[in-house]
This record gives sequence, C-alpha cells and structure tokens, in this order.
Amino acid sequence: MIRRIITIDEEKCNGCGLCADACHEGAIGIVAGKAKLLREDYCDGLGDCLPACPMNAISFEEREAPAYNEAAVLAAKKAKEAPLPCGCPGSACQTIQHSAPAGDVYVPSELTNFPVQIKLLPPNAPYFDGADLLIAADCTAYSYGNFHHDFMQDKVTLIGCPKLDAVDYAEKLTQIFKYNNIRSITVTRMTVPCCGGLSHAVKTALENSGKNIPLHIVTISPDGRIIT
Repeated sequence: MIRRIITIDEEKCNGCGLCADACHEGAIGIVAGKAKLLREDYCDGLGDCLPACPMNAISFEEREAPAYNEAAVLAAKKAKEAPLPCGCPGSACQTIQHSAPAGDVYVPSELTNFPVQIKLLPPNAPYFDGADLLIAADCTAYSYGNFHHDFMQDKVTLIGCPKLDAVDYAEKLTQIFKYNNIRSITVTRMTVPCCGGLSHAVKTALENSGKNIPLHIVTISPDGRIIT
C-alpha cells in the first residue's frame, strides 16, 4: 500500500539515538552508528521521532510500505516488559557492595557492577558515569592469578570474547563511550590472535564516539605473564 512513512538521511545522521528513544513503537534502531528504520510495519507515520532529531535527518515520504501493524507493536512491547522465561534477572543493573560473611574465610571480590557481559550491559547504566572501565577478554581473569586486585579494583568491568560472541562489540561500546563520562579505559587481552578483535572493537568505538579517552591495553599470556 502507498502510505506516509519516515525516511532517514544517513549523511546527516550523527547516531545520537534520540530518534530511537522517541519512537514509542520501536521502529528505529542504531546500526553501525546510524539510525535505521528497522521495521516499516512498526512505523505509524505520525513522526514523534522528527522533532527529536537534532540534525534534521528524518522526514516523511509517501511510498509503498507495509501497513502499520499495531498488534505486532503491542506484542513486542509486552515481550520486552515480560520477565525472561528462566526468571533470570541477568540484564538488570546492579551496583554491588561487598561484606564478609560471618565465620567464613573470605577473599573479597572487586566486582562493583552487574551484569558484566558486554552483550548484556545497558549503555545508560548509572555506574558508567565518571567510571574507569576495564574491558577484559574473559580468559584473562583465569590466566592472571591476581586479576581482581591488579585490574578490577575501582573499575567498572566489562567482559567478552570476540571469537565466541557473534556480535560487533564496537556498536555497544560506542554508545557507552559517547553518552557517558568515561575517565579511562583499560583493556586486558590474551596473546592469541583472535583476542585482537577486542582491542580493535575498543579502538573503533573510541573513534566513532568522538571522545579522547585515555586507553591502556595489557596483553597476558596463558601462563599468567604480562607481555605488554
């Protein structure tokens, strides 16, 4: 059918994400640093996103498009609000405070945030404000014996494995760097070549964010030695 629907000029778009926040139907998302109309059938053609865009990158056009699917929009909203089937609150933001259990031998953890998986972390989590970040390849914590004390102390921790996770970390990290006051970034990676994907994602995200954040990359060997 021919109907009114939004169009996004990627040349003007700066990837701020304000249009995605303004779209109550969830039709817009940020892909590779640019706003995209992800679901044409979710766009109601009313244009709540237009005034939210600071770059005037969104406009209306009349063209062939699927009809607005209100039922699908409502179902998607309900699915987001529903708890996970396993009942696991893995995506809920938590700030952690540690105390020693009475009568137990206790080695305190330095973890101050949860979740820690890059895929699960919300870019607007409150603990990112003014944070020093540790972005760790997950094997590094098992290879380096004193990882908590030497690397995690007083830092917000993010972990991932670029070989096993079929995602582009750079997109999520760009949002975290761009929209929060990050003071510094430390990356811990293994000597294996695939771990270079984590360092590359961080460097790409820094460039895309437009921020000048101090970056330190530490390479660790499987036997727990710091190589660089």
